[in-house]
Amino acid sequence: MTNSPAQPFEPIDGVMTVPLEAFGDERGRFMETFRREWFPQANWDRLQSNRSDSSAGVLRGLHYHFKQVDYWCPVAGRLRVGLVDLRRSSPTYLASAAIDMDGDNPLGLFIPEGVAHGFAALSDCTLMYIVNNF
Repeated sequence: MTNSPAQPFEPIDGVMTVPLEAFGDERGRFMETFRREWFPQANWDRLQSNRSDSSAGVLRGLHYHFKQVDYWCPVAGRLRVGLVDLRRSSPTYLASAAIDMDGDNPLGLFIPEGVAHGFAALSDCTLMYIVNNF
């Protein structure tokens, strides 16, 4: 994998996706899910990793952080993510977007400060995510 696989996700400035590559054989699979270097715009001094399990049909409503970025990586199940840019100084202020994520089709999602985010669990799902503030 390259040192900088992050790609802009339109239409919200600063949101990035990372296509993750899984390496599998008869024993299972391995994938690298996160590197600090992929997102140099974020201060990762206060790194924390979290896990969220949701049943199918659960809605984790929109919320945002003033001093925290999120990096999401679903490991099981399917979810539909909603995003809204609430940063008044952003060129994409009030833009919204949705993206489907699936543990079987690995994709990472970087969500900058001030971008509201939430998801609907399309199936039972497990989401691992990293934040840069406690």
